[in-house]
Amino acid sequence: MKMKSLTAALAAAGVLAAGSAGAFSLTPEWLKSKSDAKPVAVTSTPPAPVPMLPAAGQVPNYRAIVATSGPAVVGVTVAGLHKASAEEQQQQGLPPGAENDPFFQFFRGLPGFQQRGQRNNPSVPFRGQGSGFIISADGLILTNAHVVREAKEVTVKLSDRREFSAKVLGSDAATDIAVLRIQAKDLPIVRLGDPQNIEVGDPVLAIGAPYGFEQTATTGIISAKGRSLPGDAVVPFIQTDAAVNPGNSGGPLFDGSGAVIGINAQIYSQTGGFQGLSFAIPINVALKVKDQIVATGRATHGRLGVAVQDVNQSLAESFGMKRPDGALVAKVSKDSAAEKAGLKPGDVITAVNGDPIVRSGALSSRIGLAAPGDKVKLSVWRDRAERTIDVKLGGADPDEDVASANGGDSQGVQLGLSLRQLTREEKRQSKLEQGLVVENADGPAARAGIEAGDVLLAINGKPVTSIEQVRAVMAGKPKSVALLVERDGERIFVPVNLG
Repeated sequence: MKMKSLTAALAAAGVLAAGSAGAFSLTPEWLKSKSDAKPVAVTSTPPAPVPMLPAAGQVPNYRAIVATSGPAVVGVTVAGLHKASAEEQQQQGLPPGAENDPFFQFFRGLPGFQQRGQRNNPSVPFRGQGSGFIISADGLILTNAHVVREAKEVTVKLSDRREFSAKVLGSDAATDIAVLRIQAKDLPIVRLGDPQNIEVGDPVLAIGAPYGFEQTATTGIISAKGRSLPGDAVVPFIQTDAAVNPGNSGGPLFDGSGAVIGINAQIYSQTGGFQGLSFAIPINVALKVKDQIVATGRATHGRLGVAVQDVNQSLAESFGMKRPDGALVAKVSKDSAAEKAGLKPGDVITAVNGDPIVRSGALSSRIGLAAPGDKVKLSVWRDRAERTIDVKLGGADPDEDVASANGGDSQGVQLGLSLRQLTREEKRQSKLEQGLVVENADGPAARAGIEAGDVLLAINGKPVTSIEQVRAVMAGKPKSVALLVERDGERIFVPVNLG
């Protein structure tokens, strides 16, 4: 089985072709009950908890949940340029089997798609769609980071069919959370719940726009809690069997009382569509990230600096452990927080601040959701005995460091760039020793022609090796800057007017 995030699924089936820009239409008519129940007024205060329906057993009143919270669920449409990776560029030559690949089928009909023998042009236009939900009456919206990734235009459509241009306040790839802002007042909002109170078997309801079918509600139960997925070490996902498909991404997951407990984010699928397993980001994780983004324009995550694996029965017996619980340290990174604290390969971390660690993914989540500089107390099994080790967490790996485009720092507000360090693989492929990759361009930088995928090499003639150097230049509040960027192997100076 293959894990596909809704990022891939959006490209496969939830991204709109050029001729279907108007396919996303939120029609509220179906929200109007035709029963003798009184219509629910839309207000900017959170809806009250929905009582269970008395039946053979207590069951959720799904009709009431949709009626009260549905108006706060929005559609998110995006447009931009997709910067094809080296692997994608190689696939543009139509390798065997590509005719069955949804990614190929989508991009084949768009301007800029390269057939075999054509000159490479790795940037291709795209349109996409997802969902989101309003959490404050003045226009604050939560969705997935992958929904707005590479987007130059973001539009939010409400259930009453009004449309607003949205600003991306910031996004966090580690947790797949993005925060949007629209200029509106007195909007309907959802009621937020506590994922710690849910249990496996509890009923859930998802609302979103799968494949563009607006305000679609699906139900199921919680299948598991605290799931760790490949490539998503930070988030302890809520697993459900509620049908989630491309277009649901970023939409809310409600509990039986009508409170939002998660954000639908990923599916487990071999086809790109729902196959019985979907995963939601707990709302408490999303709100923690939201608070950081609203305050600073970005989110930060603690880093321990270890590679870990699960403990099986054989390993537990060899270490003299009674149970196969904990995270086995396989590697300790040089100069990391773990190395400074004295952690060693072969240690088994069994608890963080007294909370047991049963699977290795739980350790990654606990550390990733902490802040750099936080102090944690680790219970460690070493030499057939337990000991306690205090660790001061470091920051994220420099290769993963990202400055948000539209946040509250001077660089983001004035320049409009989201930047990150080149990865080792990107340095090898581009033969660059330094530079910052443009994750997203907005504001003055976008107007000057800077695009996602460009590599910023220098600002005002000074080579840049870190985001802090860019911030230092912008701290002087210049009226214009000259950016040296590399694009498709060519270098050019781009003047950016900041006035």
